[in-house]
Amino acid sequence: MNFNFSEDQLLMKEEVKKLLDKENSVKRNRNVLESDEKFDKELWGQLVQMGLTATTIPEEYGGIGMGFLELCVIAEELGRGIAPVPFSSSVYLATTAILNTSNEELKKDYLPKLASGDIIGTLAHSEKTTFPSESGISVSCKSGKISGKKIAVPDGDIANFAIVSAKTDNDKIGLFLVDLSSKEVEINSLETFDPSRSHADITFNNAEAKELSNDAWENIEKLLNQSAVLFAFEQVGGAEAAMNQAKEYAMGRYAFGRAIASFQAIKHKVADMYISLQLARSNCYYGAWALSNDAPELPTAAATARVSATKAFYECSKENIQTHGGMGATWEFDCHLFYRRARLLSSNIGSQGIWKDKLITSLEKSNSPS
Repeated sequence: MNFNFSEDQLLMKEEVKKLLDKENSVKRNRNVLESDEKFDKELWGQLVQMGLTATTIPEEYGGIGMGFLELCVIAEELGRGIAPVPFSSSVYLATTAILNTSNEELKKDYLPKLASGDIIGTLAHSEKTTFPSESGISVSCKSGKISGKKIAVPDGDIANFAIVSAKTDNDKIGLFLVDLSSKEVEINSLETFDPSRSHADITFNNAEAKELSNDAWENIEKLLNQSAVLFAFEQVGGAEAAMNQAKEYAMGRYAFGRAIASFQAIKHKVADMYISLQLARSNCYYGAWALSNDAPELPTAAATARVSATKAFYECSKENIQTHGGMGATWEFDCHLFYRRARLLSSNIGSQGIWKDKLITSLEKSNSPS
C-alpha cells in the first residue's frame, strides 16, 4: 500500500505554494482582517484562473477531471498560506455534494459555473451550537419549499447558493439546493474569531429548493467524511507553517548571548510540535488513500485524520505564540493569524469532540463481529 503522492501531484503542490507565496496570502489574510472585505477577491480569482476550483469536476462538466488526491495537496498549501478565500465551502463541500448526487440536471447546471468560479457554494447544516444528529434537524422542506434557520454557515454571506439539509414530507433528511439571492432568504453576517473566513446565519422563509436527495443522511455523513480529510490537510499545512515560524524566530532571537533555540525549554516546544505534526500527517495520508479509493475505511480514516490534525494545528499555533514570548500575542506579529485559523477550523464540520465520538463509533463497528 503506497501512501506517497505522485510526482505530478507534488508538482501541483509546489505550483500552488509558489502562487500563494508570490501573492503573499498571509499578508492578504491580515488585509482582510483590517478591512470590511469578506474575502480576498483577487486571490480567489488567481486560484480560479489556475483551475483549482475545477480540480475534481469531470471534463464533461467543464472541469479538469483530477481526483481527491490533487485536492488534498491543494488543501495543504491553502492551509499553509491561511488563504482568506471560500475554497473549502465551495469546493470541499458544495462541489463534492453535487458530484455525489445522481441529479444530472443539477450537475450540468452548477458544476461548470463552480469550475469557472462564476458562482460560490456552501453547506448549510448546523442549527444549534451542538452538531446536528439525524433527529435534530428541524429545518423542513415541503412541496419544494424550505423553511427554518441554519446557523454559522461558512461563507454564507458571500455564497450564491447553499446545499441545505432539511426534513422532508416523509420525515427523512434530504439535501436541497437553495439560491441565496432569493427574497425568501434572510442572511445575517456573524462576527467570528477569524473574520478572514466569513460566517452567517441563514433563515429560509418558504424558499424554493431543488432536490439533490430526499433520503440523504448517509450522503451527508459521506460528505462530512470526505471534507474532513480535506480540512485535515488544510490544518496540517497551517500547523507546519506555524511550527516553522516558531523555529525560525527561535533561531534568530538571541538572549543571554545565544539563540533561544538552544534553550532546552524551546527545544522541547518545537520537538512536541514536530511530533504532533508528523502524527497528523501520517493519519492524513491514510485518510487521503481512503478518500481517493472511496474505501470502506473512510469513516475511521477521516475521523483519525480530523482529530489528529485539529490537535496538531492548535498545538503548533499556540506554541508558536509562546515561542515568540510577549510579542507573539500582539497584532503586529502574524502568530495570531494562525491561531485564529486553527480555532476556526477546529469547529468547522463539527468539533474535535464530535470527531472523537465518530472515531470511537467507527472503530466499534469495524471491530464488531459480522
